Amino acid sequence: MRVFRPAALALSATLAAFAGSTAIAQEQTQQGADTSAADMPATNTFGRWTTIIDTLDTGQDAHKTCAASTAFLDAIGNAGTLTLSISTGDALPPNAYPAIMITVANRALPTGQNIAATFGDPGVKVSTTVTSSDAVNGRPSWAVDSQPKKALALLRAMRQVTSLDVVFGKAAVASIPMDGFVKAYRSLGKSCGFPTKDVAP
Repeated sequence: MRVFRPAALALSATLAAFAGSTAIAQEQTQQGADTSAADMPATNTFGRWTTIIDTLDTGQDAHKTCAASTAFLDAIGNAGTLTLSISTGDALPPNAYPAIMITVANRALPTGQNIAATFGDPGVKVSTTVTSSDAVNGRPSWAVDSQPKKALALLRAMRQVTSLDVVFGKAAVASIPMDGFVKAYRSLGKSCGFPTKDVAP
């Protein structure tokens, strides 16, 4: 079965891979292969958010990876994604929250470790840090500090705002629409078995 790494994938690449896998599965079925729909990731769309639930069954147990992602364009038209991901093999809320990653094709943004970052809008601000990593599908990526208190504050801000303004250092990254976030987050909780009331009551 495919190894699914949602935190390291841009939304377009993820959906393209899913479409490609679907085509392969259909071809194998036509050739008489035993292809189960259960082997394919389950996807759903909530407003601007897409959820992808992938199950890896080792024969002894099954682990689920649950991801939600939204695509955006920054102020100068660079494509990017904001992705949440968590696995049933990880610590789950309220002990830990989904990993949050931003990818955007803008190499002028600050890189390195512990870059000061703010998320929110004029009425809601969350200060945290991000750490950059190698380009994903040609786009640099930044992982948000995963400390539970910071992650919870950011997820609550994502619920409250219409658009999430993102700034790394003094550089504005983008204003990312949050339409559908609450339903997508609840879907992750239902699929991966964690409570969501502290983020999306």
